[in-house]
Amino acid sequence: METHLADFIRNTSAGREAEEILGRCVHCGFCTATCPTYQLLGDELDGPRGRIYLIKQVLEGVEPTEKTRLHLDRCLSCRSCETTCPSGVHYSRLLDIGREVVERKVPRTGVDAFARGLLKNLLPRATVFGAAMKLGQSVRILLPAVLRAKVPPLSAAGPTPHGGHARKLIALAGCVQPSMYPNVNGAARRVLDRLGIEMVESPAAGCCGAVRLHLNDADAARDDARRNIDAWWPLLDADAEGLVMTASGCGSHVLEYAHLLEDDPDYAVKAARVVLATRDISEVITAEAAALTPLLQAATPLPEAERALAFQSPCSLQHGLKIRGTVEALLTSAGFQLTPVADGHLCCGSAGTYSVLQPEISKRLQANKIAALTAGAPTAIASANVGCIGHLQGATKLPVRHWIELLDARLSS
Repeated sequence: METHLADFIRNTSAGREAEEILGRCVHCGFCTATCPTYQLLGDELDGPRGRIYLIKQVLEGVEPTEKTRLHLDRCLSCRSCETTCPSGVHYSRLLDIGREVVERKVPRTGVDAFARGLLKNLLPRATVFGAAMKLGQSVRILLPAVLRAKVPPLSAAGPTPHGGHARKLIALAGCVQPSMYPNVNGAARRVLDRLGIEMVESPAAGCCGAVRLHLNDADAARDDARRNIDAWWPLLDADAEGLVMTASGCGSHVLEYAHLLEDDPDYAVKAARVVLATRDISEVITAEAAALTPLLQAATPLPEAERALAFQSPCSLQHGLKIRGTVEALLTSAGFQLTPVADGHLCCGSAGTYSVLQPEISKRLQANKIAALTAGAPTAIASANVGCIGHLQGATKLPVRHWIELLDARLSS
């Protein structure tokens, strides 16, 4: 695709990156076949190819409008198009660049600005969000159905192992997972402990920054990345092997730190090291197969009535981290029988704050995903990301859990 970038961005690192990405696009349209919003809305501008044209126009000097911004807002950032693209177009990076420019040129007002401001100041603050969530959980039974669906029952992290292992991995607690699903990191800690690895957290770390980036506040997202790097650096410089992510959404975003901070002379090298040191929990456990296999063989056989399980592979896992089949293999080795899930590449509609800001589209995607997950009559649903778990649980009576919790339960049997 030939481009003629405008002066305001031509000689910047973002402009050079955008030009390289645009140059890869050959207009084939394969991306539209796997785009959730294009499938639902049938509008070229609500698919990757159309959004690429919109961003190209803006970067070439065409003034964006609220309609331009709407089409970019409707993108889930699911990255399914990247998996499909035969030319390797890094669409998500182009989208981030385009959204940042449009956000400056078409400022938000009214309810839209207020809602986004509230979300980016509430969700990333674990203490504030945790207090609000605890209040909601205490009166959950009284909440309207639409709110109750977003507030999981109060739960605990479970027993904490003694640790003391020579091998250590740094985990990110995150912003919403500790108060919504504390047992996810609790289960990961216990599973890793059985494998001879101690999971540690830095209290100075916080939100990975994905929430603010997806709300088009790139500067704040960069600040989140810098804070986390500062929190992790002493541990990485000491005896930690690396970082382990228990939420695929956070993991996928942390792998973007090098891009986010490439122009920061104080953090560019550190960000690159963090990216190289980061692994998803499924990758870590798969690498310890020699220790895991005998533990699973010694576990009590899984009852027949509990074996049927549907796995929802989050977009951040399969399209962001490019991890496919790994979790499924671990669950199968643990005795589960995975039921077929049609259109497994499509987004469930959670997508960070998308379910709040684009509720109509999100609900349609949620209904489609629940139908696909339950078609095989599973007794439970597993996922790998906190947002997906909460979103799906709000639409089904089947238990929806992080797969690491299921593995922890099997190793405890």
